[in-house]
Amino acid sequence: MSNDGVNAGRRRFLVAATSVVGAAGAVGAAVPFVGSWFPSAKAKAAGAPVKVNIAKIEPGQQMVAEWRGQPVFIVRRTEEILSNLKKIVGELADPESQASVQPTYVDPEVRSIKPEILLLVGLCTHLGCSPTFRPEVAPVDLGPKWVGGYFCPCHGSHYDLAGRVYKSQPAPLNLPVPPHSYETDDIIVIGVDQENA
Repeated sequence: MSNDGVNAGRRRFLVAATSVVGAAGAVGAAVPFVGSWFPSAKAKAAGAPVKVNIAKIEPGQQMVAEWRGQPVFIVRRTEEILSNLKKIVGELADPESQASVQPTYVDPEVRSIKPEILLLVGLCTHLGCSPTFRPEVAPVDLGPKWVGGYFCPCHGSHYDLAGRVYKSQPAPLNLPVPPHSYETDDIIVIGVDQENA
């Protein structure tokens, strides 16, 4: 065979250009494939820690944050609230939180790292309704022994301001305490254990 009329430079250019386009196509096909191995941003956010600034919560007040699609109640408790917790121990189903979900580094009675700051997953342990924050003492509808807490409007479960359930309620357990840590005095990181912070 004869190479008459063959342009060697053009052939090299065409081979190189075809190789580059083929390599780009292979990379273009590989990127989404490899990307599918990693969790999506939505999946990461579902389990990601959440930072909450609690500086503006007034004593006796609550704010609600969201973590993993669940409400997290954050309450700044007063000395009066903390002393009232001791008055109702005999009326609680699990006053020392032995059967309830909470990190080991929280005090089992006040159920917090710092006594004045309470964090609870705001879902009733009966059927998952969101309890109502009722901090007032002895309201007419809850009776003279009520010292503040949470009332579940779905089936009537009562919790104190440590999230501990009263005896003979539909809810079987205390409200869960999520893993959390303090980045500063005013910044709480929900989803990161204090021991690992």
